Amino acid sequence: MNAREQYVFLDAVAGILIRCFFLTAALLLLWFVFFILAGDYGYYLLVRLFEIDWYDYGLLLCCAMAFLKLCAFVFFLFPYIAIRMVLKRKIRQRYAPSAR
Repeated sequence: MNAREQYVFLDAVAGILIRCFFLTAALLLLWFVFFILAGDYGYYLLVRLFEIDWYDYGLLLCCAMAFLKLCAFVFFLFPYIAIRMVLKRKIRQRYAPSAR
């Protein structure tokens, strides 16, 4: 794999990672809106399967949303930033005047 193919590959991976991050953020926003607007409905659906009280339901949803947010940052945003930093450094090294 030459340098150009490597750049194109890393650029494509970075594009995929940032799209995954934004989709995860949209899912979190949708989940939050559901929790605010239809929390009672979700609670009554879940209480049929498991015997939990309202406090545990809210705690479960908040912890699950926090876990999803943490995973989005760790698996999508941080690798995206790292790839962009590497690509920027490679471009800077390529076009920097060489010291002779």
